[in-house]
Amino acid sequence: MSLLDYILPFLLALGILIVVHEFGHYLVARLCGVKVLRFSVGFGKTLFVRRIGPDQTEWALAVFPLGGYVKMLDEREAPVDVKEQHRAFNRQSVWRRIAIVAAGPLANFLLAIVLYWGLYTGGVEELRPRIGAPEAASQAEQAGFKDGELIRSVDGRAVETWQEFRWQLINEAFERRSITVETINDSKEIAFRKLDLAGTVVDQGERDIASQLGLRLHRPNLPAVLGNLSADGPAQAAGLRSGDQVLRIGDKAISGWSELVQAVREGAGQTLEIEVLRDGASRIFSVVPTVVEESGRKIGRIGVGVADAEGRRERMFVTVRYGVLDSLSKGVRQTWDTSAMSLSVMGRMIVGEVSVKNLSGPVTIADFAGQSAKMGFSHYIKFLALISISLGVLNLLPVPVLDGGHLLYYVIEIIKGGPVSERVMEIGQQIGMALLAALMAFAFYNDINRLVAS
Repeated sequence: MSLLDYILPFLLALGILIVVHEFGHYLVARLCGVKVLRFSVGFGKTLFVRRIGPDQTEWALAVFPLGGYVKMLDEREAPVDVKEQHRAFNRQSVWRRIAIVAAGPLANFLLAIVLYWGLYTGGVEELRPRIGAPEAASQAEQAGFKDGELIRSVDGRAVETWQEFRWQLINEAFERRSITVETINDSKEIAFRKLDLAGTVVDQGERDIASQLGLRLHRPNLPAVLGNLSADGPAQAAGLRSGDQVLRIGDKAISGWSELVQAVREGAGQTLEIEVLRDGASRIFSVVPTVVEESGRKIGRIGVGVADAEGRRERMFVTVRYGVLDSLSKGVRQTWDTSAMSLSVMGRMIVGEVSVKNLSGPVTIADFAGQSAKMGFSHYIKFLALISISLGVLNLLPVPVLDGGHLLYYVIEIIKGGPVSERVMEIGQQIGMALLAALMAFAFYNDINRLVAS
């Protein structure tokens, strides 16, 4: 993938999230009768501006897209005509100011709910929670897990997808408790197995919780029989056909599809001698895999699909689809659970239970944006929903400069019966800016370390 394959999906996501967040502020401000002077996407030099509406609000696009703002009429920033003082932000009741400030993060949560609702209404393809053979001497093997078993529930909570299973493992790992996993095999035999999560680690760079327990995703190894071939792919050009069974690549005997894929990936740009069985006879072809980039690594592809791919797909994937109301309920629940998880992780970072290495900056987010866009529309939408939730949670933190900091001031104002002094807010602003700069610098440092490590 080229750099643009990461940058464009990242900028698109950023643009959508900023517009939605700031539009939340804008809409509630207008509903409260506050005059909005400018709606800007980005900071710095203005690239485009247009005045719209009876208030001649400026709608602007600025050169640095990492943020945005809504500028409202405010006597603290400039003199306001007596006739318009009632429309100034600072003249509004504390409850109206709370509504206007909280509307931005709320808009991000609503966007996530709508995105999840759309996905689950239309149907989204997910990995089934079917496990492969557990690692030798692992806790999963000792608990009796078997290859091909389907996970049905964790502590009585139904599990439909592999992602849901991993999510529940992370939640329980924070509590350091034992869990009971219900499974069913192909013979419809149900089993209940216990796993102790006390020794697991939720940390960036560590194996995920399932892997630490010795659990891995089931991957049926189909025969290395070629299915559909790309019309312009190396395999077709070399003379390979659908139905050919690959016996050998170079000096390596091929017994299944996963071995074929691995050999081709490792042979990027090299001439591979591929022996196949066709109509009962052995034939040899020379194929040069196309070099493509995946997650920063160069791999090979020859443009072939696996025969019986649908049988394999049905065993590995499930389409999750709900009715309109159930999809809405699922979207609300997923947004709530993700928000709660984000806050829990942040809290555990502060007390040292979770490493700050888990912080991600713009480089990592851009990488996720590019990878999700490459995987398909539904994956990109899920990425967008997740980042929207993260933006909403981040903005609600009680840090001056962020929306949550302003909300904190308003809560203090309600308690003490008067606004916080300008001096206190000024000092808070400086502290907030310093904290935010340090946080961003550390997140960027983590990004660079991940790039170097990969």
